[in-house]
Amino acid sequence: MPHYAYRAVNANGRQVRGSLAAANEMDLQSALFEIGLELVDCRTARARRGLLALRDRITTQDLIQLCIHLEQMQGAGVPLLQCLADIRDSAGSPRLRDLTAEIYRDVSEGQVLSAAFAAHPRVFGNVFTALIAAGEATGNLAESFRYLVRHLKWTDTMTAKVRKATRYPAVVAFVVLSVTIFLMAGVVPQVVDFLTSSNQALPIWTTALIVTSAVVQVYWPIIVGLPVATAVAIRIMKRRSEDVAYRVDALILRLPVVGSVVRKIALARFAQMFAVMFQSGIDILACLDSSRRVLGNRALAEAMALVKQQVQAGSTLSTAMAASGEFPTRVTRMVKVGEDTGNLGQTLQEVAVLYDQDVDRAIDSLIGMVEPMLTAVLGLIMAWIALAVFGPIYDSLGQIGV
Repeated sequence: MPHYAYRAVNANGRQVRGSLAAANEMDLQSALFEIGLELVDCRTARARRGLLALRDRITTQDLIQLCIHLEQMQGAGVPLLQCLADIRDSAGSPRLRDLTAEIYRDVSEGQVLSAAFAAHPRVFGNVFTALIAAGEATGNLAESFRYLVRHLKWTDTMTAKVRKATRYPAVVAFVVLSVTIFLMAGVVPQVVDFLTSSNQALPIWTTALIVTSAVVQVYWPIIVGLPVATAVAIRIMKRRSEDVAYRVDALILRLPVVGSVVRKIALARFAQMFAVMFQSGIDILACLDSSRRVLGNRALAEAMALVKQQVQAGSTLSTAMAASGEFPTRVTRMVKVGEDTGNLGQTLQEVAVLYDQDVDRAIDSLIGMVEPMLTAVLGLIMAWIALAVFGPIYDSLGQIGV
């Protein structure tokens, strides 16, 4: 079904722009009329890219509000179509309004809600639609939306933690690199002219500083661009080769400190996803399959695939998790207790909370280590420059005094 970029007028006479899927212009006009808009003109829309796509992006907060509204209205017994109509009419985001209008139309034409959401996979992922399908199967959509709210809030929090773990050290490293290049390319050359004009024998650390400064002046674009180019090249190769992607992910897990943080973040995602899906009534094999997809690391995903195979072959979840070697003993013991007591859902939620705490500590530890380390590097560079510059100057002043 094509998408149309439209311009319409609302009840107050104000222009409204958006994008909506429709079979033709008559279908578009009818769909807009249902949401209180009068079509002015339209054209077939092309996929937006760059800043326009970013502006129209539906955020996690938008999805949280959507699920909260659906949970509250379903819990109060409001019919599903009326719930969707209310959300469609009150949506603050134009993109969410148009998307809800499409879902409303699909449901009104006979589709189940999970299928209507599944028609927009870029916005509503597999987990989203799987939880709604589970709610449809159990007849309790309100509970499914409650689980989705909890999951989306956790995802938003975890995203903020990941950004904290990656962006802060990157910013500090960039500042240290920028200051170093400025000193070597801008400050040191001015002093070097004075030192070389004195025709005195220079100590080895001063000679090394002069050579380093000359190299930085000539090759500073390469010094700055090489890390960026390397990161881009690795990303491209990971997309094109599954073997390269696996090897890179496995190497990351073996890195000191960083590997531990990446592992804990991935397993926290796995535990949270598994707990939410299992508690919503989805069978354990489907939980394992969906949870494996959110790990973000192919090496760990392969280990989790073995867990699924063992459970499928008849092993208990705790035994399979212990055999994978990726879960601490305390976690497998907790899962075994949950299996023995018949309270596996609550136990899995406690495991997710446990991993959340581990992630917080790991990220704080990483930042606490990186910041003083990079500060020490910058301090050593400053001390090197001071020693290399002021040492010969003091020697020159001493000779003058003599």
